[in-house]
Amino acid sequence: MRPFSKRRYHRVGDLVGDVCALWRDRAQVRAVMRGAAIDDVFRERLMLAVTEVNGCRYCSYAHARAALAAGLTRADVEALAKGDLEGAPPDQAVALLYARHWAETDGRPDTEIRAKVLEAYGEARTASIELALRAIRVGNLTGNSWDYLLYRASGGRLGDTRPGRPAT
Repeated sequence: MRPFSKRRYHRVGDLVGDVCALWRDRAQVRAVMRGAAIDDVFRERLMLAVTEVNGCRYCSYAHARAALAAGLTRADVEALAKGDLEGAPPDQAVALLYARHWAETDGRPDTEIRAKVLEAYGEARTASIELALRAIRVGNLTGNSWDYLLYRASGGRLGDTRPGRPAT
């Protein structure tokens, strides 16, 4: 059986920790998700950037649709789905690079990189960005954990659709 390549929750405690953190900040999470803390287009770019790293097929589909509804072009969505950040507005570039780094480090970014984000966006906006990143992390890793269960139940034939892998 080939190894499962997508990021996922390995322990229930990790999922519980992420959900508890979102619950603790639920008023701010609502502001982020309603477009009050950061606008919808920016939030969807962040979510697509994280989803590209984590490879969740469910979130990829849902946030591509949400991004189009928020006003991103199909070309923007396709570029973000491939990890291409070049078409993003310059004022969002630092946050999008941070989103990728944040996902690649499993939500534990380098302090120097985070300091650059704080310098660019300030404390409140950085907190909103990080809430958006945590929210999509929960979705991505939950979806991928479901795919892992499918993968295990199928003997490795289902549930892993990372690039270069056959679609299931």
